[in-house]
Amino acid sequence: MAENDKKKDEIVTLKEACEILHCHPNTLRKWDNKGFLKAIRFGTRGDRRYRKSDLVRLLKRK
Repeated sequence: MAENDKKKDEIVTLKEACEILHCHPNTLRKWDNKGFLKAIRFGTRGDRRYRKSDLVRLLKRK
């Protein structure tokens, strides 16, 4: 797998995703609940993680 592909498939935390998209964590939570930007759930608490490639795709649509 190429280095660029690895970076795009990288998984980021809710906080990191907010920094990339310049938005509030509650915005990402709402988008996840509505299916606009689906999160990956980790652990017993169901912490949200996001694929960096999904975030980049969203930024390109802006």
